[in-house]
Amino acid sequence: MTLISPDETERTPETEANSPDVASHPKTDDPSDSGFAPVLRNRNFLTLWSGQIFSQLADKVYLVMAIAIVADRFETNGNSIGGWVSAITIAFTIPAVLLGFLAGIYVDRRRKQDILVTTNLLRGGLVFALPPLLLVSDKITWDTAWGAIPLGFIILLGITLLVSALTQFFAPAEQAVMPLIVPRHQLLSANSLYATTMMASVIIGFAVGEPLLSLAELLFSGAYWGKEVIVGGSYAIAGVLLLLMKTRETKENFTQHETHFWQDLKDGISVLKHYPKVRNALIQLIVLFCLFAALAILAVRVAQVMPELETDQFGFLLASGGVGMAIGAILVGNFGSRFSSETLNLIGSFGVAAALFGMGVTTTQLWPCLASMTALGFFAALVAIPMQTVIQMETPESMRGKVFGLQNNAVNIALSLPLALAGIAESYFGLTPVFLALAAIAATSGLISRLMSVGRSV
Repeated sequence: MTLISPDETERTPETEANSPDVASHPKTDDPSDSGFAPVLRNRNFLTLWSGQIFSQLADKVYLVMAIAIVADRFETNGNSIGGWVSAITIAFTIPAVLLGFLAGIYVDRRRKQDILVTTNLLRGGLVFALPPLLLVSDKITWDTAWGAIPLGFIILLGITLLVSALTQFFAPAEQAVMPLIVPRHQLLSANSLYATTMMASVIIGFAVGEPLLSLAELLFSGAYWGKEVIVGGSYAIAGVLLLLMKTRETKENFTQHETHFWQDLKDGISVLKHYPKVRNALIQLIVLFCLFAALAILAVRVAQVMPELETDQFGFLLASGGVGMAIGAILVGNFGSRFSSETLNLIGSFGVAAALFGMGVTTTQLWPCLASMTALGFFAALVAIPMQTVIQMETPESMRGKVFGLQNNAVNIALSLPLALAGIAESYFGLTPVFLALAAIAATSGLISRLMSVGRSV
């Protein structure tokens, strides 16, 4: 497949009008057609967004449910379940590293709506299958080389892997279908709503996961499957809702020819080569997620040294960052179209750098530290949402699955390095120098991105 760089073929009103993304969504200069209001009047987007809410919440609560099952069924007196919880967490993350690009290839080959519906219904079915499988495992003698590990735990581990694997297909299909149902000039607002939902699901999902599962056990008193009904039911509701969405996909929206992995990989990488805006946006997102991964580790240490907090209360710090990102997402969705994506990225990058600097000099002061974390989340929204929108708008439609698959792979692999290095760096150099180094990385990344965009326009 040969790609034509946007630098070689300039977009014109005629080519825009003939684009499959835009043909049914004419652009308008009417101010009332910007912000959240017109997006929320789009029934197809509302359907997709509603499905995302249930799916995201189920993803977060699933991990809480799996850990609760381990604690209820496999914890014994005097033995820590830390190793088993780690195994569940690893099983939940491995598919994200291994399957991202392969899932993207598949998404380009199939109807996106079918993937969205099927992955949710299958995940719901797997969760519903857990109680009977665990019940049967109690009656089977597991006398093999793996005898030290209960059969029920092996089943839970396997279902966790499958649920996470299906999620890798859902994620790129979700991103690829967005430009099919939302006009180009409203993508920024749509992505802002998505980012708000995603951050809310992280905060709410982990925060209310345990109370929600406890409530389910009370409602289904005496039943063996109370927790699974909540999680599996959320996946099932998402699948049913997405059945109602109309994407107007045609055969031109996906390819049916035989899959050739290496050729598809080269095609995906060639998009990054020929489309510098896509490449630059992807790099900015990777840097941002690396910073957040390091922050997740450092927040534990900050809580440990802060007099007002206990170590296990580090979630308050991360939650304040989530609140800031939600506020930033709302403002970007309503007013971001007045600025270029490059301007928003530059402001956001320097804002993130300033917030990290503030974190570095207030590590033992609760309220200044919380304010810095909130500001960090706010400015991160100014980077993440415009950059994600650029990738959606600039990537050729037939290549979106591959590019979003590459994005998922790159982000998940990049997350691993700061998770491993942040704690080590802090132990050697201390909190303040590490935060200052992260601030320098954020500022440098934003500046380089700006210089590259200026270079392209010259």
